[in-house]
Amino acid sequence: MTTHCAAMWCLAALTSAFLLQAAPHAAALFLPNPPELQRLLSRHRAAPGQNRTVDATPSRGRLAIRWSDRKEILKLHNKLRGGVYPTASNMEYMVWDDELERSAARWARQCVWDHGPAELLPSIGQNLAVHWGRYRSPAQHVQAWYDEVKDYTYPYRHECRPFCPDRCSGPMCTHYTQLVWATTSRVGCAVHVCPRMDVWREVWENAVYLVCNYSPKGNWIGEAPYKHGQPCSQCPPGYGGGCRVNLCHKDPYCPETEDMNEVEKPQVLVQPRRAPVKPAPTQKLKPAQKLNPIRNTLRFCYFFAAQNIDCATRMQDRCKGTTCNRYKCPANCQNKRGRVWGTIFYDVQSSICRAALHSGAIDSSGGLVDVTRKAQLPFFVKVTKNGVKSFSKYEAGYAFAVAKVKEQSVDCYTTVAEICLFRKPASTCPRVLCPSNCKNEPSYWAPVTGSRIYSDSSSICRAGIHAGVIKPSGGYVDVVPLEKRERYTGTLKNGIQSESKTNSEGHSFRVFAVRD
Repeated sequence: MTTHCAAMWCLAALTSAFLLQAAPHAAALFLPNPPELQRLLSRHRAAPGQNRTVDATPSRGRLAIRWSDRKEILKLHNKLRGGVYPTASNMEYMVWDDELERSAARWARQCVWDHGPAELLPSIGQNLAVHWGRYRSPAQHVQAWYDEVKDYTYPYRHECRPFCPDRCSGPMCTHYTQLVWATTSRVGCAVHVCPRMDVWREVWENAVYLVCNYSPKGNWIGEAPYKHGQPCSQCPPGYGGGCRVNLCHKDPYCPETEDMNEVEKPQVLVQPRRAPVKPAPTQKLKPAQKLNPIRNTLRFCYFFAAQNIDCATRMQDRCKGTTCNRYKCPANCQNKRGRVWGTIFYDVQSSICRAALHSGAIDSSGGLVDVTRKAQLPFFVKVTKNGVKSFSKYEAGYAFAVAKVKEQSVDCYTTVAEICLFRKPASTCPRVLCPSNCKNEPSYWAPVTGSRIYSDSSSICRAGIHAGVIKPSGGYVDVVPLEKRERYTGTLKNGIQSESKTNSEGHSFRVFAVRD
């Protein structure tokens, strides 16, 4: 964790170098309001009513972060996070958080050169910077935090036994590690000009104070800031496999729904035929005018039902929802870190992959498993199976079971109702391999009913093409069974016209792409 005095010492080195350049002599550390300083102050003074916090009362000379600075800070954070070395497999895209901004503003207005407030620090991360004199953008401070990387050595997985060593060879690296902490996905900053501020036992006049608050907080002792690997290969399931500039990213065109963690961009329904209307007279265009052709482009949202996890990932660490039931385990989890409680049914604090090994759902080579959540069990009993030792737990806890995912080749006419077991508490489907040329099959032999969510009487493979998760040349599809829907809406997508239906019998399903 970042200590207050250490954080201040580091920033002293950063800002002192800047001040020595701005004022070579100690006596020059105070400037009696020169024009350049007045321009600096006006840049950070909020106009009346701008950027006012919800619980703040109006005050003279209130300071706020400019929209341009906010944009620059966020853009730089994501650029730096996406370019870490070694590469990160689980680095999350960062977004701006207004509540963090408000809390940062409240603390910045205190003009205290220390981390705070004390009651908030256990739940947030925080980086601080201050300068005086010539204008310096907040992004320059962010870059200075990141530049601590020159003194930091990333601890690879084999070095963490089980805790990762602290590999900082300079005075401070925790500003860098907080900035690139993989699971920190929200930031909010504030800038305040303090008329008088005590900085290292010196009073600075008109000090420009930057406070950035982060959530969830990082810098946990004994942990690496991120997991090394191919970018976006170990993103949390809530991102649905989305990736942007090497960061786990949720496509804004694919918002979440209640039943799962993503949904593709809604398509325009096929318009019904209408009575002919007399066309309006056309307007003759001038020679310089040109009509912009309307482009009928489709935007696909590639999301995956199966999420990549590591040997130590626990069931309670994963999200809940339709896309949080299928996981891909790596090889060689027998001797890796990750405890298991119970047998057949496992406590949610157990490692998913080691529980799968224990149950026999996978072997040492890893594989794909489906997880079924169970109700609370009164206790869990230890058993050693398949080279994995489980532990007993004599207290009630929520449980889960694991099962191997089968693969099945189908034809263009196979429906979900034929191959998936719809039953409580969970319904499972195999991973399906579709043949080529299903797109051209007639709809009366291989119907597709619905859009995004399909009736279980639909052809799996043609639904996969319609949804955009496979090409007409075929390929693997993950199928997720869902409850019955009262209504299905037909759309024309990717050359396949689906049907509309109401009050249909049976259940429904979604289709998902499979990673290569």
